[in-house]
Amino acid sequence: MTAAAIAPPVGSPPPLTLLTKVLYASGSVANVIKQRGLSTFLLIFYNQVIGLPPQMVATAIMIALIFDAFVDPTVGQVSDNFRSRLGRRHPFMYAAALPVSLAFFAIWNPPAGWPTEAIFAYMLFFLLTVRLFDTFFELPSSALLAELTRNYDERTSIIALRSLCGVVGGAAMTYLAYDVLLKENADGSGGVLAREGYFGYSIVAALVIFSFILISSAGTHRRIPYLSAPPARKITVGAMAREVAATLNNRSFVVLTISGMFMSISLGIKDALELYFSLYFWELKQSQLAVMTIAAIIASVIGASLASKVAKALGKKKAAITMFAGAVVALVAPIVLRLLHLMPPNGSDLLFAILFVDVVLNGAMAVMTGVMLSSMMADVVEDSQVKTGRRSEGLLMSADNLFKKIVSGVGVFVSGVVLSLVAFPEKAQRGAVDPEVLRNLALVYVPVICSFYAVAILCLFLYRIDKKIHEDNLAKLAAMDDAAERKGAGESAPSLP
Repeated sequence: MTAAAIAPPVGSPPPLTLLTKVLYASGSVANVIKQRGLSTFLLIFYNQVIGLPPQMVATAIMIALIFDAFVDPTVGQVSDNFRSRLGRRHPFMYAAALPVSLAFFAIWNPPAGWPTEAIFAYMLFFLLTVRLFDTFFELPSSALLAELTRNYDERTSIIALRSLCGVVGGAAMTYLAYDVLLKENADGSGGVLAREGYFGYSIVAALVIFSFILISSAGTHRRIPYLSAPPARKITVGAMAREVAATLNNRSFVVLTISGMFMSISLGIKDALELYFSLYFWELKQSQLAVMTIAAIIASVIGASLASKVAKALGKKKAAITMFAGAVVALVAPIVLRLLHLMPPNGSDLLFAILFVDVVLNGAMAVMTGVMLSSMMADVVEDSQVKTGRRSEGLLMSADNLFKKIVSGVGVFVSGVVLSLVAFPEKAQRGAVDPEVLRNLALVYVPVICSFYAVAILCLFLYRIDKKIHEDNLAKLAAMDDAAERKGAGESAPSLP
């Protein structure tokens, strides 16, 4: 197979403007708001507010993520080979805006008075709908990065900007939820444990998701003529399967994917239990949780600002490993110190200050880690193309997302099991949970999450693409393109007498 297996873009693309980069990056706002809403509020909403058992909520989430096992590779492979006047990616991105927004609104507004089984079915249906159409936007949007630029360092800067937009947008929405839409009353009533606020939250979040999907899609619309187009061809199911296997048979892709799987399990556990720790373990007020979103914004600005510099200084791989390890230490340190009776008491200003600084440190290093890993995955595209002759951004991103989503469902499921294991009470009130239950929750949480993160970090040592290898890959692809053009010119030129 030659590099001509995919049609080159028309003409030389103009340099990416800052506006185009910002508009492209803004698409992450929609994805992060959706992800944060589901990971932060869904378990506690359906468990503590609606009254479903935690295992039932976790099971629905896991089913929805396994559903992605069929959706993600299909959308990835189809978008890689899709031909239209809007290119390969944009038709799917535009089509996602309305359905994903409506489904996100519906999931927070289940009918009152329905039996448990019916509420479970309702939640599962709209969760599957959100997952389906989220894939329609997020996967082609992520795949678009490798087409927008092939520059090793520019990719890192764009991903840093995308990460910054996502974290700031997600944090702003979370702040709005805690301090306005789901605001806690002075007497402690209301808040995230009361149903009435979720209607306003779901409307605002759905509108923001809808808007940023369209903004990001339209913001890159002018680049469509310069994006790679697939060849017009007929391909059998067997041939497609062989192409998929060949594309995914890449060492760097495999180790990044395995690392991402273990990281996603940990993130699934962290996100599902984070609000439980905030409300019950640390006994933070919702006003304090709102202030914590400011820490997340500060962290994202620091992380996005330093990501490119750290990557250039250490190299993407070494930077990712270093920041990853630091983020894990910052994540569990306060909990370990509390277990050792070395943290200030709940309710004290010193405790809140320590937790605020810790969120900044953890968030900044986590943002840098995410930027490095995304940029490293983008570099796999050319490494794979050298070996297969095909640009398969959609397939690579979908496969990576697929495994992450499946195992993150495992993480959420584990969270439900942990809550049941420690006999965490339903309809629990802050400050009224048995201290022994909270201690047992921490004793289980720390070793489990650290074990999964440790495997994720160790896998990164096997990644092989550095800047030199990436530039060598670009040189090989340029040579293959030149050879294909010369061959095509020779075949089309009339023979001389």
